[in-house]
Amino acid sequence: MPRARITKPVGPEAALFGERLRVLRQKRELTLRALAEATGMSLAYLSDLERGLKVPSLTTLIRLAFALRCKVSALVTIFDKEDLAKLLPK
Repeated sequence: MPRARITKPVGPEAALFGERLRVLRQKRELTLRALAEATGMSLAYLSDLERGLKVPSLTTLIRLAFALRCKVSALVTIFDKEDLAKLLPK
């Protein structure tokens, strides 16, 4: 029996990160497929990240930064502009 796909964001932090990842990928004119090839990650996983359905590990952040030719901080700097307390589960 096939597993149901998650369609609801895990949390506001995942959605915020996903938006940032999409912006950086599109600025570099990369498709999800090209980013998947560059990182060695699956297309489905990257799509889930961009849609806020998954939260990346530190290793994933490093792989993404390398593939996007940016600093890891460029992927997470968006959180500096947010009220972090609002991003945490209650």
